[in-house]
Amino acid sequence: MRSTPHILVINGTKVRRPVFVLGAPHCGADLLARAVKRSAGFHLTTGRPGVLRVTYAFARRPAIATERGQGAARVLRDAYAEAWQVSARACAECSAECRELAGLPPRVPDGEASEPCVAAAGIARFADASPDLIYSADVLLDAFPDAQLVQVIRDGRDAVADMLGDERCLAWFKPGLANLDAVFPNPFLGVEDHTERRRWPSAAPAVKCALRWRGSVRLSARLRQQVPEEQLHTVRYEELVARPRRVAADLSEYLDTAISRTVLTGLVRAGARDARGVDEHGVGSWRERLSPRQLAQVEKVAGTELRRLGYRLTADV
Repeated sequence: MRSTPHILVINGTKVRRPVFVLGAPHCGADLLARAVKRSAGFHLTTGRPGVLRVTYAFARRPAIATERGQGAARVLRDAYAEAWQVSARACAECSAECRELAGLPPRVPDGEASEPCVAAAGIARFADASPDLIYSADVLLDAFPDAQLVQVIRDGRDAVADMLGDERCLAWFKPGLANLDAVFPNPFLGVEDHTERRRWPSAAPAVKCALRWRGSVRLSARLRQQVPEEQLHTVRYEELVARPRRVAADLSEYLDTAISRTVLTGLVRAGARDARGVDEHGVGSWRERLSPRQLAQVEKVAGTELRRLGYRLTADV
């Protein structure tokens, strides 16, 4: 049972139906987040330090959220109460990714405080697209019972290909950060049985990335079963790239707020890039980016989920 609605006021505006964009690592949620952030009336953040500290604590040790009950929701709500403040001081804490989503240049080191990327008076809706929110979905709904979730689904082979080129993603697999000795089964790493646990130390990077993708989409599937239809909207990444105007129209209807079709279409056509300058459209680019061995590893680990989501394996062709 969800908690009683809590009134949160940011810069004089009540937070109603906040929007959270989530999905597996490198699922393409950034592209959708750009369109939401650049649509009138939205204040979308990503990667604010206070939010990341809380969400990664819950993601890497789910028992923390379970044991704290409503206390976990209160901690997360407080983190957003700070993250969504609009001021030059607050924006000075923005991550490079947050500024990039807004189309702003990077901050100058040791320079003057940045101007806010949005006018407080024009805000009607709040949103967040911080990485790995999928692991805190239950707490998000406890903290904001009227929240609207938007999840992005992408071919896991393309996601793994991007993960393999992202040092931040691979850093989670280092012995000092991988916490399998303390947390098992481990939803964050996607390790669910003892065989996977034994093989983890010697597993190839592609296997570890595939486990993370598989674990995320399994959480997404459970979320679909548990959350009312009016609070969860799924966007297929391949559909987003192929038909951005249609996706924008469907998303606008779901959120009951206009998401600019022109902005989303422009982002897709421009080949929107992430903070590392990497073009993440790459639909089907796993064919060139994954070696035959890596492809076999990914399809062995995540083949069932790929098929369930409608992606054909190489053996099916």
